[in-house]
Amino acid sequence: MKKSFIISIFALFISSQFSFSQQMPLDFSDNSDVFSNWGGSTFTTAPSPTDANNTVGQFGRDISVLEQGNYMDLDRSIDLDFNDVITLKFYASDANSHTVIVKLESGTNANIEVEATTTSQNMWTELTFDFSTIGGNGEYNRLTIRIDDGSSVAGTFLIDDIDDGSVHVDLNAIDVEYTDLVWSDEFDTPGKTAINSINWFHQTQLPAAGSWFNGEEQHYTNRIENSFVEDDNLNIVAIKESFTDQGVTKQYTSARLNSKFAFTYGRVDVRAKLPAGSGTWPAIWTLGRNVSESGAYWQTQGFGNTSWPSCGEIDIMEHGLGTVNHTSSALHTPSSSGSTINTASQVISDVTNNYHIYSVNWSPNQITFLVDGVGFYTYNPAVKDANTWPFDLEQYLILNIAMGGISGSISPSFTQSPMVIDYVRVYQNNGLGVKDNSQLNSSIQAYPNPVNDIIYLKADVPLTKLTLCDVSGKYILTQEKPKESINVSALSPGVYILEIYSNQEKSQKRVIIN
Repeated sequence: MKKSFIISIFALFISSQFSFSQQMPLDFSDNSDVFSNWGGSTFTTAPSPTDANNTVGQFGRDISVLEQGNYMDLDRSIDLDFNDVITLKFYASDANSHTVIVKLESGTNANIEVEATTTSQNMWTELTFDFSTIGGNGEYNRLTIRIDDGSSVAGTFLIDDIDDGSVHVDLNAIDVEYTDLVWSDEFDTPGKTAINSINWFHQTQLPAAGSWFNGEEQHYTNRIENSFVEDDNLNIVAIKESFTDQGVTKQYTSARLNSKFAFTYGRVDVRAKLPAGSGTWPAIWTLGRNVSESGAYWQTQGFGNTSWPSCGEIDIMEHGLGTVNHTSSALHTPSSSGSTINTASQVISDVTNNYHIYSVNWSPNQITFLVDGVGFYTYNPAVKDANTWPFDLEQYLILNIAMGGISGSISPSFTQSPMVIDYVRVYQNNGLGVKDNSQLNSSIQAYPNPVNDIIYLKADVPLTKLTLCDVSGKYILTQEKPKESINVSALSPGVYILEIYSNQEKSQKRVIIN
């Protein structure tokens, strides 16, 4: 959400904050199966009393009010036209009779509910809620559960396996696998050096108003103090210092890098550690190459003919707009008028000291955001036009740290902190297998991809070395003078990075092992 113009951000803080989608069936096996409470009720998860390895939902009611309950807003509707029966398993530790009401709300028709009664002391009982008995039909997005409605007796109850007959679908599954590395920067220059000017452009020109957007407090510079390569990493460093540039004095400096590579559709992987300190606002994002923004690289190349947000913006990762370790992804289009409404966020453990891979998978049909290979938010508007989908033209990458502004007050103790980036990689499907980003003239093929057992290599140049690592960067195997095939049958399914060397040049490819 590193805007080209000042925007409203209140929506960011009321947007969904989740790691996985809430949808039926519900077995409480992950942190998405969470109910909200009303009227004095409570919800948490707990191990099943009959199987400590099985996590179940624990629902409680107190005596504060007679009517209370728990609800969940679903990402995928309950469709009574598909199946009009809902079942769940119920457990109580007392011998009393209990009523359970399942209510469906926020639907195409009026709210409806069905009640069941059970006595199930210290045992699981399956309850059935048949909505055909009351003429139920249509789709509903809210599931509400009320236990012992109207009772003045407190209690704690367990529920498991809430099932409407549907199959759980990964709503953030990517629709196109992009596997051919088409552009990257590995930042593997020895010693401390300036950034590769073939790949990157320092955007330093102040906007016309003399200050960066969103109330940011930094100067962006092209100094090596603010951006450099060292120890196989790119360092973008925000520094507290009085600095005068373009006739304006500010108290913080940083760097904002534009990629000299633009692309349409593909996958971007950036492995990074984020800066520490309140008020720091690191971002990995893209803008349309056609954006009209004075001082941006593509503007200087004659491409700036479209205003923001009509150019489209994809925020792969931002940190600093919520609590520590709270990262977010977002998109900006004319349909949102620049506001942050198409967004999701999540809490990731220790983003400042540990590397994570921040990714976007951008196809003609949808845009999916991932962290460490796991999708958590997908943008797929039903109507794709210039207002909702300005994403059929080339975008370029931006890496930067802003200071202050809508990220909040800067800590008085802040002195400096870096965003450390291990690599930036862009994948597409170009039909050429592995094609080296470092000017390797001859093509190298690795196939099939995805693969089950054997990866085959075909090259027109001598191969000197091969490595295979997982998405965390851990090397799985290394071969000197590699053979024409690699047996990967013993490896766990997932995404791996294949590196193939021909003398001093290196090719890379994402490999999917089934």
